[in-house]
Amino acid sequence: MEVGFIGAGKVGFSLGRYFAGHNIRVSGYYSRNPQSAREAADFTGTGFYASIDDLIRDSKVIFITTPDDVIGQIWEQLKAANIYDRIVCHCSGVLSSEIFSDISAPRYRCRGYSIHPLLAVSSRLHSYKELSNTLFTIESSTKDCAGSPLQEQSDSQTDEMDAMLHSCGNQVIHLRSGDKAKYHAAAVMASNLVLGLAQTAAQELQSCGFSREDALGALVPFMQMNVAHLENHTPEEALTGPVERGDVQTVYTHLGKLTAQNREIYRLLSGKVLDLAKKKNPARDYHEMDQILKCKEDL
Repeated sequence: MEVGFIGAGKVGFSLGRYFAGHNIRVSGYYSRNPQSAREAADFTGTGFYASIDDLIRDSKVIFITTPDDVIGQIWEQLKAANIYDRIVCHCSGVLSSEIFSDISAPRYRCRGYSIHPLLAVSSRLHSYKELSNTLFTIESSTKDCAGSPLQEQSDSQTDEMDAMLHSCGNQVIHLRSGDKAKYHAAAVMASNLVLGLAQTAAQELQSCGFSREDALGALVPFMQMNVAHLENHTPEEALTGPVERGDVQTVYTHLGKLTAQNREIYRLLSGKVLDLAKKKNPARDYHEMDQILKCKEDL
């Protein structure tokens, strides 16, 4: 099962190198930027394609690893080519496979999937090393011409893609098409928004006299230790701090020292923490804490 890539950015580089390293045949790369495709081919030890038709000819599975707003355009280009009986995948976290319009029509008879690694792919040359510990999600909304799910055939093809990822040692979760946007929002919360939270905390430390370097140097191991606790404990078990203890005066003091925007961040996230605290300590009275965190007035 030869896998070809359209798009030679960070995700294309990383998946191609990862698949090739796990004995999956990678045909190579096509890109609107030929130099990027050549570099990806060199990096993965695979082929460079100057023509999208040649890549289709040599590939049973085609991964579209372009920016999200280009995926639909690429699919229209594929539809104009000899795409018959191929598996077509994109790697968008938010888009479903429904973007592959008419993919099951008799003139194409293809299967379409969104396959997304739950990983912040930050480097063309190094992120492939992190994929071995990464969960992948698979979603397919392939339908026949009458609009009914192609259940038997879809399951077979999904199993084929599932088996390919499992052969690499990855955990796989199957998603419904309507859940893709919510799934991706959750991924953003756990990835990009954590960086925003770290920046917010660093700025507060800087206002106390820390340099930015010292602030981040102190926060990174602190955050890493807290996240590490989740490997062996539930969020409730790992929870500590003034909200969990019911230390109302401390929380009240914190809220009074923060800017309006940061106070709102603190208040909203502490509300989530309070939900965990109530599960951890069902006999503890959190009524006063609840009232403070619901108050939006300046303190």
